[in-house]
Amino acid sequence: MASFNKVILLGNLTRDPELRYTPKGMATARLGLAVNRSYKTDGGETREEVTFIDVDAWGKQAELISQYLRKGAPLFLEGRLKFDQWDDKQTGQKVSKLRVVLENFQFVGGPRGEGAGGGGAPGPSSAPAPRPARPAAPAAPPTAESDGPPPEDDDVPF
Repeated sequence: MASFNKVILLGNLTRDPELRYTPKGMATARLGLAVNRSYKTDGGETREEVTFIDVDAWGKQAELISQYLRKGAPLFLEGRLKFDQWDDKQTGQKVSKLRVVLENFQFVGGPRGEGAGGGGAPGPSSAPAPRPARPAAPAAPPTAESDGPPPEDDDVPF
């Protein structure tokens, strides 16, 4: 039987990312994400519903998110749902939690203080230096064929 597990979310961080490393050196970050939904009641009143979601990020993505984002920052992410179950050490009861494992993400908004919502990546002082642009390939020297008008039999649709 085929299955599909994909989540796409856009929300704001509810706390600063918690970056840790496994004993083997793999980075992992725990995030809290708040996702809002506005709707109108039958009486025409606008209400807002907030859903709080726990997200786990791994590897380089965990490090980037921890480096550039803080509480309140917007984040667009793609991931998958993961259901965890364990026994509570104090009560002995089964405990479960549904969380999202991040697979891809995009920073949303500009540097802090710029644009709507702010709270994006920090300003240029802490951002990595931009990569130098690749030099453009040299233009091919003109040939006798390219100097004149195009041939009459070209089928150009415009």
